[in-house]
Amino acid sequence: MNAFLQSVMPHHTLSKLMSKLTHSEIVCVKNLFIKKIIQHYGVNMDEALVQDINAFKSFNDFFTRELKPEARPLNTEKNALVSPADGVVSQAGDITAGDIFQAKGKSFTVTDLLGGSAERAAPFNDGVFSTIYLSPKDYHRLHMPLTGTLIEMVHVPGRLFSVNTATTEAVPRLFARNERVCCLFDTEAGPMALILVGAIFVSSIETLWHGVVTPPTVIEVQNWLYEQDAPTLQKGEEMGRFNMGSTIIVLLGKDTAQWNADFTANKEVKLGEMIGSIIQKHQPELVKSSGFSTLLKRLGF
Repeated sequence: MNAFLQSVMPHHTLSKLMSKLTHSEIVCVKNLFIKKIIQHYGVNMDEALVQDINAFKSFNDFFTRELKPEARPLNTEKNALVSPADGVVSQAGDITAGDIFQAKGKSFTVTDLLGGSAERAAPFNDGVFSTIYLSPKDYHRLHMPLTGTLIEMVHVPGRLFSVNTATTEAVPRLFARNERVCCLFDTEAGPMALILVGAIFVSSIETLWHGVVTPPTVIEVQNWLYEQDAPTLQKGEEMGRFNMGSTIIVLLGKDTAQWNADFTANKEVKLGEMIGSIIQKHQPELVKSSGFSTLLKRLGF
């Protein structure tokens, strides 16, 4: 019933209305909203760099708040993969024959997730994935699991189903149906994809190098290739944020990385903690001529 009701809801219209509310600078409105969320979800404001709710110009300003530098220590072990966000592991494991496990009886393909491109999906065949869900109480900025040079960004239009557990278990191919922003990097572990998945009331996703990617919502897949002056982001550095909460998916290639044994479904994680390790390294190359396709050729795909 939950899934059916969501399927007939005007996702983007509702998200636009929510965006207006969360960006309102009317003091009594935004302060009431902030207080209710802190109380209902138990938000730990002791970790926030700014703790006075009157200092936030809007609810969204509060929701994307910065943390104190010491609140999320970064694991600096040489081969460590670190969590890109605060949240709960929805699923983590192997990519099998191009499929990513979503929930019992449900999966979706890497090709669909990355906007329908077999070329983009190729380096992740038989690799590993992790899906991390961010709840309203969590820190909503996203950071790099590894140092990486940006190769391509892809905006894939879609629906805005909720990404909570109940909906994930009910809606087939959920993460390959929701609107999302896919960021493809070259790293010391080879190609890495970070997919920022939108959800109901989460129609705004932004990245450090581009700013707000969505809205506006688009009809066709659009992409940006970073051929000249491609940004390189260090492990632990901020790469983007959700304006309201959602899910981030991490993809890595075959035999390049492995997750920790306890990095499994329902585990709570914090930004910067070690969640896996690199098991095979390659020398990252700054691609200057033809984006991701050039990178794949250099890596033998």
